[in-house]
Amino acid sequence: MSSEVLSLDDVAPLKEVLATGFEELRPHIAENRPFVVRGLVKDWPLVQAGSQSGKAARDYLLTKARDVPFVVNIGSPEHDGRMFYQHDMSMNTQMGKARLPLVFERIDRVEADDAQQIVYMSSVDIRQFFDGLHEENHIDFGAIKPLESIWIGTKTRVAPHNDFPDNIACVAVGRRRFTLFPPEQFRNLYIGPIDNTPAGRAISMVDLHDPDFETYPRYKDALAAAQTAVLEPGDAIFIPSMWWHEVDGLSPFNAMINYWWRETPQYLGAPQNALNHAIMAIRDLPEDERRHWGDLFDYYVFENGPEVREHIPEHGRGILDPMTPERAGKIRSFLLRMLTNE
Repeated sequence: MSSEVLSLDDVAPLKEVLATGFEELRPHIAENRPFVVRGLVKDWPLVQAGSQSGKAARDYLLTKARDVPFVVNIGSPEHDGRMFYQHDMSMNTQMGKARLPLVFERIDRVEADDAQQIVYMSSVDIRQFFDGLHEENHIDFGAIKPLESIWIGTKTRVAPHNDFPDNIACVAVGRRRFTLFPPEQFRNLYIGPIDNTPAGRAISMVDLHDPDFETYPRYKDALAAAQTAVLEPGDAIFIPSMWWHEVDGLSPFNAMINYWWRETPQYLGAPQNALNHAIMAIRDLPEDERRHWGDLFDYYVFENGPEVREHIPEHGRGILDPMTPERAGKIRSFLLRMLTNE
């Protein structure tokens, strides 16, 4: 009998660890591998409200919400929760703004539908849009100041994508399936456009629930390297930076709070910006010039050995020395001037 992995049902389970707080998680995080923590936030008031019903969870959130418009995505039931491209490569959801009571009224109407309309709010900044939600439902990160967001909606399927910062995601209401792929599997995930994305990050073009192996044959290799877990309310998952992950909201109503943080300083900037600029400035050069620029990137960026700077007087090494906020600021100002004049 073949051991080939052809569906999510055959994917290896994610590692599970025991912990009651962030400090206990640090040794596991240092391994830079994903893992699940059962019951990490089971005592949150939002989790307790959700254990009663989706409506109770929404009522609780309404007591904390500010009277401001929220960004919400609406999609047709025919998409079966999958947030993706249409044939013309436009998105299959429409974005609008509404105050939270109106959004929740829509969810009230569709929560019991077998063919459920997509109603989805992604990456909502908790401190900006809610009062008291953080204070009653949060992980103590100590000196680290993560970006804290809440994700709220009906049944959804968010295609494999990756994020630059490390991520701890906590399932508060409903059940979610996470399917993760190591960073090196990106070639086997058939990544879509990087300038036309559902939420700022490029996504896999493969439908994980109905993969077309003729069109995407290398996806079999990605699936063989995948790991998955279904999280219950109160459970949490650590997703290391750059790991690809699909997130499926399995319940009629779902809410999740996540934390993004990076161990490197913020002044280092976003690598995606460098990639975008390199595509514009280098990719379409003649082959011999591209090869030389590849050597320069290896020399100055990816290898960055002592030979890069040891022959230059210390006071004249400039940005070749280790990065500081001051040097990063000079580079940023220089790039802004150069890009403005191009």
